[in-house]
This record gives sequence, C-alpha cells and structure tokens, in this order.
Amino acid sequence: MPTKGSITREKILNEATQIFNRQGIAATTINDLLAATGTTKGNLYFHFKGKEELALEVLTRAHSKFRQFLNDSLQGETPGAELENFFSQVLVKNHERNFVGGCLFGNTALEASDTSPRFAQLARDLFTEWTQRLSLTIDAAQAADQVRRDLPADQLAELVVMTIEGGIMQARLQKAAGPLTRILASLRTLLELKVL
Repeated sequence: MPTKGSITREKILNEATQIFNRQGIAATTINDLLAATGTTKGNLYFHFKGKEELALEVLTRAHSKFRQFLNDSLQGETPGAELENFFSQVLVKNHERNFVGGCLFGNTALEASDTSPRFAQLARDLFTEWTQRLSLTIDAAQAADQVRRDLPADQLAELVVMTIEGGIMQARLQKAAGPLTRILASLRTLLELKVL
C-alpha cells in the first residue's frame, strides 16, 4: 500500500510533468510547481533537492513511458502494419491531450540545447532510441516489400521522427488534429507504406 510520502511524490512528479510540458523547464518557477501540486516548499524539497533534480526525474520517467509507448504501438502482423499502428497511436496520444503541451522531449531539446547539457542529453538519448527503433521496423518492412527500398532505413527513420515532431508542434500551435493528420498521411505516401 502506498505511503502518504510516496503519494505526494507521485503527485509532484505528475503535476511537474504537465507544467514543464506546457511552460518549459526554465520558465517554470518553484512557485509555479507549488501552485500546481498544492504542496509546500518544505514538502517539495523533502522529495527533490530542487527544480533540476525534479526535472531530471520527470524526463527519465517520461523516457521510460515513451519506450513503453513505442513497444506497445509498434505492433502488428507485419512490419508495415506495425508502422501503421504506430502512426495511428501517435495521433491518438496527441488527441487525448487535446494537442496541449506537445512533445516534452521536443520542447526540452529546443529549450535546453544551448543551456542545459544534462537535459539536452536526455532529449538526445530519446530521439536516438526512437530513431533506432523505427529503423529496425522500417528495415523489416523494406525486406517484406512494404516500404520503399531506395533509401536506407536509418535515413527514413530519422525523417519520420523529424516530421512527426514538426507535426506535433503544428498541432499544438493550432490546437487541432489537422497538421498531424496531414503529415502522417504524407509519411505513408512518402514511405510507400503497404499494410498487408
């Protein structure tokens, strides 16, 4: 059974994830975190040494959750079906959040690339893992003649990641599914994706 302390810590992490995603880590103050979590400064500092430690924990947990999302969404009877399911789940996931916040790691990459090497490294690690995981699926889809073969799988995977990140950003900006829906349709066409 969870303790009161573990419940408080979990609430702080969950609320911090939301506010960091909406406002950015640098722009979020301790007072913002206190207001969002409804906790006291003493309680916050009991669980975390400061905002940086909290942010590192948020990013580490988010990476783990994204890894699980990749594993869950890259499922299907064929590699082409895995890619199709992944594209569909990207749209569902962003729709569930009403296109608020965008991608925590995309936001962090933009915000921290020149100012916070530790945060930037966490974002870089996630994008590397995401690209490598997609590259394996695209390579298998190429072998099954379900994706174009004239470009290397790793290059196509990088294109997919970058394009999806741009689509998420535009969907967040417009608070609408349209931009993300359109870029996913374009990726299907560009990849010459066949779901058999």
